[in-house]
Amino acid sequence: MPAAIAPEVLAKYEPVIGLEVHVQLLTETKAFCGCANHFGSEPNTNICPVCLGLPGALPVLNAKAVEFATLASLAINCQVRERSIFARKNYFYPDLPKGYQISQFDKPIAEHGYIDVPTADGTMKRIGITRLHMEEDAGKSLHEGFPDSSSRAYLDLNRCGTPLVEIVSEPDIRTPDEAWEYLTRLKEILLYTGISDCNMEEGSLRCDANVSVMLKGADRFGTKAEVKNVNSFRFVRAALEYEIERQIEVLESGGRVTQESRTWNAAEGRTYSMRSKEQAHDYRYFPEPDLPPLIVSAEFLEAARAKLPELPEARRARMIAEYDLNAQDAATVTADRAFADRFEAAAKTARNPRRVANVLLSEVGGRLKALGLEQAQSPVSMAGIVLAADLLDENKISSKQLKQLFDICFDKSEDFPAVYDREKPQQITDPSALEAMIDEVIAANPKQVEQYRGGKRTVSAFFVGQVMRASKGHANPALLNELVTKKLDS
Repeated sequence: MPAAIAPEVLAKYEPVIGLEVHVQLLTETKAFCGCANHFGSEPNTNICPVCLGLPGALPVLNAKAVEFATLASLAINCQVRERSIFARKNYFYPDLPKGYQISQFDKPIAEHGYIDVPTADGTMKRIGITRLHMEEDAGKSLHEGFPDSSSRAYLDLNRCGTPLVEIVSEPDIRTPDEAWEYLTRLKEILLYTGISDCNMEEGSLRCDANVSVMLKGADRFGTKAEVKNVNSFRFVRAALEYEIERQIEVLESGGRVTQESRTWNAAEGRTYSMRSKEQAHDYRYFPEPDLPPLIVSAEFLEAARAKLPELPEARRARMIAEYDLNAQDAATVTADRAFADRFEAAAKTARNPRRVANVLLSEVGGRLKALGLEQAQSPVSMAGIVLAADLLDENKISSKQLKQLFDICFDKSEDFPAVYDREKPQQITDPSALEAMIDEVIAANPKQVEQYRGGKRTVSAFFVGQVMRASKGHANPALLNELVTKKLDS
């Protein structure tokens, strides 16, 4: 790790961050052939002459991949080109059997987009997106997990030809936290569109980060380093934090930052140099001779736009307005599209949608988190959550009773309606019954009555607690508080 850098030294510099995100598209077949596009198949079983670049094999563009790329472009506010060009990106690597990658270079399918992200001061910041372009993935080199891994590498070419989009941000990001927010928002948006499962563990979403530092107020960016293939957003943030401090330390010691590619070592919490960018390949891009220009007609574009779902940010704003949710609950509920759909379906049948959100996130969500379970593993259904919220709203059960019932649900793995039907806790809402209990408690505690009437109003909580104990927790809290105050004041 770099030595600890004094805050006043850190304050002299401004980081400049740009992110390149590769997203595998969730098509049934590959980008340019009919091979299955499935993760987890036996190695080298989803391949054909097109994947392997055998002589005479010709690519045919997957129309679904174009549709998905167009959907992604619209979702991140990009301008979709009517005419884009595929190119060959030439380089040699064992897992690239053709010796080139079909990609897009100077005429990508979409450009000039943006995503708005929250910042530390509570405002929203617009992060520009330079381009979204289509390309195919390479295969995978396996360097460990075999008896002879110390001397041999193995190739799995199933991934060759998997359709990708690469989303390149402008260098508008200034902090690791902003980078994390950008990636989180981008992933949410892509998941809402359904174009990818964005599974970083399986490699369907991969991120490279370009980072440099410059003196505050400077008009030129510093020399950047590229941190390659970081496999979680948390690690992206950590890698950027490390790299920013490393570069500042180099500059403060009188050195020069080298333009290079670096790799992140999560176990050590640091980056290592891979290769100098100054010695990088000249990819010798040229137009792909076997594919015609890609034409996205106005009709195709409008058909894609019609398939675009309501996106997370718009859905949050609507839920806040329509269901009276607070911003935090709306953000949590809308983070996953399927979860948001289930919540909305339930909320529309409830007396009080906001109370449904409270029960769902606090009571059920809290228990699931403590047990390390997902929402799909909850014993309490959405219908059960609505029933619980309605009972609370109607003052038929107290929040304490609700907690006790949910404890039973999770202990016995039973849904709420069945538990409620069996246990049937009833609140005491009859004023005369509560007044009788209050009278007994007041008569038994003259000292506390004297304190209350002497001006110590907080003593009313003592009487509420005593009556609650006498009613075994069944007294309606709101009514009880009102009657206790009325009795003590009379």
